[in-house]
Amino acid sequence: MTSRTKQILFVLGITFAITIAPNPARCQSPAGPNASLKVGFGISDITPERPTPMAGYYGVRYSTAMHDPLWAKATLLDDGNQRAVIIALDLISTNPWMVRETRKLIEEKLQIPPSHIMISATHSHTGPMLYEPDEILVGRFGNQTDEAKQYMIGLPERIAKSVFNAAANLKARTVSYAISEEQQLAFNRRFFMKDGSVGWNPGKLNPNIVREAGPIDDSLPFVAFYDEPGKLAGLLSSFAIHLDTVGGTEWSADMPYTIQECLCKVFGPEAHLQYATGACGDINHIDVRSGNRQGGHQEAARIGTRLAGAILRSWNQLRPLDSHRLAASHEIVRVPVYRHTPERSQWAKGVLARMNDNTLPPFMEMVEAYRIADVEARTDGYINAEVQVITLGREVAWVSLPGEIFVQLGLAIKDGSPFAVTSIHELANGSIGYVPARQAYAQGNYEVISARCAEGSGEMLVDSAIKQLRALYARE
Repeated sequence: MTSRTKQILFVLGITFAITIAPNPARCQSPAGPNASLKVGFGISDITPERPTPMAGYYGVRYSTAMHDPLWAKATLLDDGNQRAVIIALDLISTNPWMVRETRKLIEEKLQIPPSHIMISATHSHTGPMLYEPDEILVGRFGNQTDEAKQYMIGLPERIAKSVFNAAANLKARTVSYAISEEQQLAFNRRFFMKDGSVGWNPGKLNPNIVREAGPIDDSLPFVAFYDEPGKLAGLLSSFAIHLDTVGGTEWSADMPYTIQECLCKVFGPEAHLQYATGACGDINHIDVRSGNRQGGHQEAARIGTRLAGAILRSWNQLRPLDSHRLAASHEIVRVPVYRHTPERSQWAKGVLARMNDNTLPPFMEMVEAYRIADVEARTDGYINAEVQVITLGREVAWVSLPGEIFVQLGLAIKDGSPFAVTSIHELANGSIGYVPARQAYAQGNYEVISARCAEGSGEMLVDSAIKQLRALYARE
């Protein structure tokens, strides 16, 4: 037993005993009209087998060990007429090649159309870097290049395996849903400062902070699937918090690992516990009004334990579905790129040239130079962004968006959704980078400097999501 597991058990032993331990008699999901829905769960280990470059930061670092494995987790839904799959990956992101190849494998074997396959990433900063296989430049990563390329080539098959495993245990299960809440874990990381600027991660106890420049989303929607009353088979949840807690060079799923460890102590090791990251492009776990250190596996354990506790605290609020009808839709939204001047293009080329000479420019210069180079590679001036919706009856909806989405945009989708529960999954089906809310563009700083899409793009994604949600709701 690891020291982290002991820590988790100690916290759980106190917390559950006093406040949130569910009464087994109350953990029952009433059998109802949704009992004919078939659901399957599957997992697959996607941890790199050899040291490879790690994701999350602008410098290259290599893995040295594994703290906990990275998983692909899949939930397969079948209402008798059609199927849909929801996949969550312990990775920094998704890219078009990975999604396209994974969907192809699933469609070939299970005849599930791509529009019904949702693939999102939790945004772990302690997973591998991801590439299109033909984009790995020879020599760029030294003798690690072959390992990185081979990992990417084999990744779609490993992801698809989680879905094939889910198909193998597909059976009738009942469904219930609830929305919990956990406060004081997520914080907006953009702040109005005394000099009139908007700061990004301005540091703990900074006396120049005036107030937050945006909202947060404390809601924790979750959907529970039962084999029989009192026996949980699987659970899907999502929360809007940036997954950059652990750091270092060990493979780790970050705080979703702790959520799984905690809930398995309650529901048993066979329970499928799948977590997705909500709209949190401007949200992280740092409380700037506290001087306490926040980082490492201990902080991941604290956050994960509290989220697990929030789920259990709201267990008595679970309600069964009135209908098990499954529906799905998606739309490719053509969003415009963030424009720049020819003079700025020349400046960016100079910054990148300095980097090739192993001269490290200031951080924000690197961010902008990479943005400009990426935008210029999109010669038509647009980016394809897939917005996808999967629904169960008129109660539950999952919405996926392809990037690091500002929380205000996620809240707008929830506000405009007619469904009882709307769960946002960001970094899904590819990624277009940061997607700020409209007003943030004039404020500037990191997320805006990094954004590939132009002002108003996020609102275009919101409009697509709400349109699809309302159309699917009306069909029920």
